[in-house]
Formats: sequence, structure tokens, C-alpha cells
Amino acid sequence: MRKLTFALLLIITFMSQAENPLFRKFDTVHGTVPFDKISVTDYEPAIDRGIKLGLEEVEAICNNRAYPDFDNTIVALENSGKELDRVLNVFYPLMSALSDDEMMAISMRVTPKLSDYSTAISLNSRLWERIKQVYDNRAKFNLDAEDSMLLQRTYDSFARNGALLQGENRETYRKLSSELSELTTIFGQNVLKEMNTYEIWLEKKDLTGLPEGVVEAAAFAARQKGKDGEYLFTLAQPTYMAFMKYSDRRDLREKMYRLYMGRNLKGEYSNVEVMKRIADVRRQIANLLGYKTYADYALKNTMAETPDNVYNLLNQLRDAYRPAQQAEFKEIIDFASNDDSQPISDLKPWDYSYYANKLKQAKYDYDEEALRPYFELNNVIQGVFGLATKLYGLTFVENSDIPAYHPEVKAFEVKDKDGSYLGVIYTDFFPRDSKRPGAWMTDFKPQYIDAEGHNSRPHVSIVMNFTKPTETKPSLLTPYEVETFLHEFGHALHGLLADTKYASLSGTNVYRDFVELPSQFNENYLTQKEFLDGFARHYQTDKPIPQNLVDKIIESSQFGAAYQCMRQLNFGLVDMAWHSIEKPVDDAVAFEVEAGKSVEMFDPVEGTLMSPQFSHIFSGGYAAGYYSYKWAEVLDADAFAKFIENGIFDQKSADDFRMNVLMKGGTEHPAVLYKRFRGQDPTIDALLVRDGIKKPVGNTIPQDLPSRKD
Repeated sequence: MRKLTFALLLIITFMSQAENPLFRKFDTVHGTVPFDKISVTDYEPAIDRGIKLGLEEVEAICNNRAYPDFDNTIVALENSGKELDRVLNVFYPLMSALSDDEMMAISMRVTPKLSDYSTAISLNSRLWERIKQVYDNRAKFNLDAEDSMLLQRTYDSFARNGALLQGENRETYRKLSSELSELTTIFGQNVLKEMNTYEIWLEKKDLTGLPEGVVEAAAFAARQKGKDGEYLFTLAQPTYMAFMKYSDRRDLREKMYRLYMGRNLKGEYSNVEVMKRIADVRRQIANLLGYKTYADYALKNTMAETPDNVYNLLNQLRDAYRPAQQAEFKEIIDFASNDDSQPISDLKPWDYSYYANKLKQAKYDYDEEALRPYFELNNVIQGVFGLATKLYGLTFVENSDIPAYHPEVKAFEVKDKDGSYLGVIYTDFFPRDSKRPGAWMTDFKPQYIDAEGHNSRPHVSIVMNFTKPTETKPSLLTPYEVETFLHEFGHALHGLLADTKYASLSGTNVYRDFVELPSQFNENYLTQKEFLDGFARHYQTDKPIPQNLVDKIIESSQFGAAYQCMRQLNFGLVDMAWHSIEKPVDDAVAFEVEAGKSVEMFDPVEGTLMSPQFSHIFSGGYAAGYYSYKWAEVLDADAFAKFIENGIFDQKSADDFRMNVLMKGGTEHPAVLYKRFRGQDPTIDALLVRDGIKKPVGNTIPQDLPSRKD
């Protein structure tokens, strides 16, 4: 009986493994993820299996009796763990885009396992010795630039992840790494969970000033909850931003602001102690590895290289933009104090968007809501995809045979100018309870050259939280949402056009302060009439967007630039402060206020704090790296200046950008790639001109970004 039971158990185990689609190569169109066949219960056993296989592959490298060389050690390590990567490249993107309590529970269970797996590899002394031997003898191996970069990054990765540690320090590092992995997971889950708790129910009398589309969406949301005649608002970004910009009710704007900025500060999903511990664990890890602060550690392999260079850029921009921001605020306050409907003399953070929008309308007769009919989502898709057609010759064809992970998600095959297959892109545009706020791009599969020499092409996704269609209207976007689409599509192109040997160097696997260049470069096209004329048509009449409205977008594009810059500088300074600590933080509120003091625009509001919801730096990979948005903004303005000079669809400039930036990934130092494309080092001048801070003549602000130290 026992033998029969054991045999049945083996059969059941074998059958369950055989049925798990994550255990085998995906037999689908282009090897895309078979989302329709994967259940939540498949992930954990597949992750466990991937860890086991990965460790076996590493052990095989260590046991190889041949003298360590580039192929049998560095390339072999690069190719190890592919089964685990294949599973995680499905699991983690869906954790952000289609999560539920069960997914979150799995994430909490596998996080320490994955941390232990990573640490077991990085602290494997036998593996490290082989890597070090290859590195020390690298001159013998006749490596090309990409091989050399892979070797350097492999060596640095191990050195920066504890390989040089000895004895007790190695165990301390292991424990800290595991704790950090768990803490960052908790932080991100708390942000999502608390966001989903907010439902703001309003009556018709509360809706004055709100555009028809916003009201209709709130009524539709209420009806879905079975409450006809009421209006449901959430803190989803499109809803929140529209409310703050248009609501005439100052009391409700204040309420919404306090709710939005008070998230994760108190209660069940508070992140205060979590983020304080994350910052201190990072500090301890950096100290163990010989760095004064985590910022010193994190910036080592970036274009900026040091905290001093980051602060130099942030302070340059602060000094350049502060006078413009102060003049802008004075103009808004003067305007608001004379507003007939509700004059004020003291500008609060919940007033800025409202009065800035009214002033913008008064100055330029500009209303984003009036532009929505010209940015129907399907037309925008054609326009944004069409940008890649004009610049790089790419085409996008929807393929319904490719499985998607949600009914709203669409998959497109991407082909190059010669008709060859380039990859797959998934689009996911609308908010839902299972999706975190914001917008992002991710890989389901990166590009690389496989063992048979075949160019394995990428599968990428772009995920947004756009204004949803209603019962009477399609999804109509604001110019800001179109800009967001352009941004994420720039990241997608970075992944789709990748052409490298190694997955770890392909696409967006570049220095963090270089990764935003392709995305922010794309944003420049929003103010280009020649681009808008190609797709911006009224969704009812099909008439092209009138010239006067295009002019308004262009004329008003500099409005609020100083405010937006100071806001971004605040994010960057707060991030740098958290990751420059030399001892644990006691009072998180006082700490954040002090960190952003030099770029402060409003008095602190009691009961609000940005840091507990700052997912980018506490759970999203931008620790000591948020400055990179401004760094990349300098780069993108400087890069687009080449297109302004030669034509916004200039083929030679586009080919240079594709060849030297989009295709190369992290195969060479980004400063080298950028200078090869641009023909010069970047300066902040083009950004100052674009934002109206500096006139486009003379050379009164010649400060350069720090050049690479060769």
C-alpha cells in the first residue's frame, strides 16, 4: 500500500510539473508568454525550479576543470539562470500590472528565496576566483568592446555585492540583502493596497468646474458600484490630476491633496518605519562594501559617478530656475487675488494646478480639456507608432493570436524597415484595481544572441493609467497623457531596437542616468506641428486639429516649466538625502522637509509626506538615482537640438540615434555612445532654451555635465 501511495505521489507530481506551462519553452507565436494557460499557482513551483536549476548551472561552472576563460566562466554565467529569468520576467511585470492578494502572498514567500539565491551566487568564493582569474588575465582573451563590458560589469557586480567580504562580514551582508529585498517588496505592496482603499463619494453640487468627461467617468464608476445618481472619485492619477486642476471647490481640492499626499503615512499600510529601515539597511550594506554612504555606492557605475556631480547638476538647475519660479508664482498669486469667483492671497499646494491652469487659459486661451477630442486613443496610437515609422522605418501590426494577460491588453508584432521581425509590444492603457499607479515599460523577454547564434528578439510592454472610455465617449487623452505615451514608447523602442550579444547588456540595461534619454527624447515631439498634423483629428468630425490649437500647445509649452523643474529637483534632493545618511533617521517628517528646503515652494502641510509613497526610490530601482530624470532631460534637450537643426524627421540624425543609442544598450560607456551620436559633450544650454529660461543666443551659461574620466 505504501509503495502504491508513493508511486501515485510520483505520478501526480510528474503530471503537475508537466502541466505547468512555465516549466517548458513557450510554444506560441514568437515564443510569447502563454498568459491564457498560466495560473497563479504555477509561479511558485516554477520559481523554485528555476532557482534549483540556476544553482546547478553555477555549480557546473565552478566544477569545470578547464582553466577559467571568458567563454567557460563569464559567458557561461551570463547564460545561467535563464529558466528562472523566464519565469520572473512574467511574474514581476504582472505584479505591477495584474496583481491580487495571492500574487502578493507569493511575492512575499519567494522574495527571501530569490535574495538567498542571488547572495549564494555573489558570495560563491569558487565562482569569484574564476571570475577574478579571467579579469586579471583579460588582456589574453582578445575581447571586443561588448565582451570587455560584460567582463567588467560581471567583475564589478560581484565586487559590489560582497565577493570581497570575508568571514562574519559575508554573513552580515547575506542577512542585510535578504532583509532589504523583503522590505522593498512590503513597501511596494503597501502603496498599492492603500491606494485601492480610497473611494471619495461626491454629490452633484460638489462637481462645479469639473469637465464633462471627468464627471461622466465618476458617474460611470459609481454606477458600476450600484450607486446611480452619485459620483465616485479615486486617487488614481488621471482622476486626481483632473480634480486638482479643474475643481472650483477649494475645500475639496484640499481634501484630495491631503488624502493623496497622506498615503502610507499612518495606519495599516504605513511605510514610515519601512522606509527608514530600507534607507538604513542600504547604508549598512554600503559601509560593509567600503563606501561612506549608499549614494557613493550607487553612483559608482553611473554617468554622474559621484554625489558631488549630482548635487552640482541639481544646484545649477535650482539657481537657473529659481528666479523664473518666483516670478511665475508672483504672477499666479496676482492673478488669483483678482479672481472674481474665489480670490485668494496665499497660494497653497492644492491651489497651484487650479490657478496655474486658469492663468494659462487667460494668457493663451489654452484648455487641455478642449484638446481631448483631438487625441482619441486609437488615433494617438497610430501617431506614436507612426513616429517610429518615420524615424526608423518600423511597422506595428496587431496580432490577436498572441495571448494577452488582460482583455484590455493588445499585442503588436513589430517589423523593421526591411520587413524583418523585430519583436512584440503589448499595450496596457487603463487603470484598474490590480494595477499600480503611474506608467512604465517592462520586458517580458529581452533581446540577445542565443547559443546557436540566433538573434532572439524582445517582447516588451508599455503600461499606463489613461482616462478610460465611458458609455458615450472613447478614451480621449490630454496632451500630458500623450506625452506620457511618447515617454514610455521611447523606453519600448530602446528595448525593441536592441542588437547586442548579451541579455544583461541589451535594451534598457544601461546606466541609470542614461536610461531616460530615449524616453524623454520622444517627449519633444509633442510640441512639433509636423508630428501632430499626422494624427491629431477630432474623434467625431475627423477634422485635423486646428492650427490655432497647435499654436497654443507650442506657445504654452514653457508655462510652468520652472515649477516643474523645482518639483523634480525636490524629488531628487529628497532621494539623495535618504541615501546619503550616515546614521539612522529618527524623524522622517523633519528629515524630508530639511532635504527639500533649498527648492521649497510651499510651506510643509501637516499630515502629508512624500517619502512613504515614493515607490521609485524605495521599491522601484531608483535609489540615489531620481536625479537621473533631470540628468537625462539635459541629454534629451541637447540630443533633440540636433533634430531641430537638421529637421525633426531627419533620416541621418535618426539613424545616428538608432545606431549609437537605441541599438547599443549597455555595451559601451554611455558618454562614449552619446558623444558618438551628438559629436560633442552635452551642456544644460539646450534645456534652458527649451524651457524659456535662457534666450537662444549667446553663451551665458556654459556649464557642462561632468565628462567621463578616462
